[in-house]
Amino acid sequence: MIARTLLLRTACTDPYVNLAREELLLKAVQPGECILYLWQNRRAVVVGRNQDCWKECDVEALEAEGGCLARRLSGGGAVYHDLGNLNFTFLLCREEYCVERQLSVLTRACRLLGLRAEPAGRNDLTVDGRKVSGSAFYTSGGHRYHHGTLLLQTRLDDMARYLNVSQDKLESKGVRSVRARVANLSEFSPGLTTDRMCEALTEAFGTVYGSQPQPLPACRLDEDAVQARAAWYASDEWRLSVRRPSALSLSTRFDWGGLQLYADVQAGRLTGVRVYSDAMEWDLVSRLPQLLEGVRFSARAMADAICAADGERSAEIAAYFLEAVVPSRLESSGR
Repeated sequence: MIARTLLLRTACTDPYVNLAREELLLKAVQPGECILYLWQNRRAVVVGRNQDCWKECDVEALEAEGGCLARRLSGGGAVYHDLGNLNFTFLLCREEYCVERQLSVLTRACRLLGLRAEPAGRNDLTVDGRKVSGSAFYTSGGHRYHHGTLLLQTRLDDMARYLNVSQDKLESKGVRSVRARVANLSEFSPGLTTDRMCEALTEAFGTVYGSQPQPLPACRLDEDAVQARAAWYASDEWRLSVRRPSALSLSTRFDWGGLQLYADVQAGRLTGVRVYSDAMEWDLVSRLPQLLEGVRFSARAMADAICAADGERSAEIAAYFLEAVVPSRLESSGR
């Protein structure tokens, strides 16, 4: 049961610092409390944990125009941030975590502002059928967070320029372009500001959880640790994916997300396996390289390796391998 609600709104707009602070807040959250973290990033594209950043984003254009490429801990797809976008994070212990309750804070806040936002699927909010918010999720030990975006006055043309959204993903949403799918809340509420949205979120947060939000005590976070962790988020090792030729290249889309798999083949076995995905359920995707590394390059061997992980998603991926993997095309070339 939630007995304490704590609020942190930061003026920092450095995406690496903000992601580092979010991670350390997750470690700091205590039983019986919910922390709401409100933050904004200067111009940035933040890719999901398992995505190939070069495929999802025009990295060169983004950085040439003063933007930052960042990678977060959660799964899901790439998102564009600027100062017209407000980010939120709910941080709780596993026992108190409830996506529906957390989303109700967002919808209640929108309605306080005269906006009829509705949940769409597991992780979106829409107004008049257009997406105004998206969420992603992360679990570490007994702690979880739910974070996402609220589009207020985001530069949607820049979003469309920087993000390389696959056509099959757009078609799965019933639209032809990123620009057509999303909208700013200010389109429905002219004059909406970040301050007004933060005030509405604070009020809704207290109402939903039945506890007046209190400022997060400064002593709960070690800012030196935040800065040290921010350096890791800013590192090329974490942010960037290395592009290189692959003997095996597979790409498909399931109902739960896209999947791209690349690997070399040496002596008939997979090596250097890389997997990218915008799936929200990032755990299995993160384990795929380990499951497939060293496996014989055959549809059956790859399917069996994935099935060893158990679960509905594993069975779907295994079935795809059985249909899509054709080793003979490589084996005949002598690789």
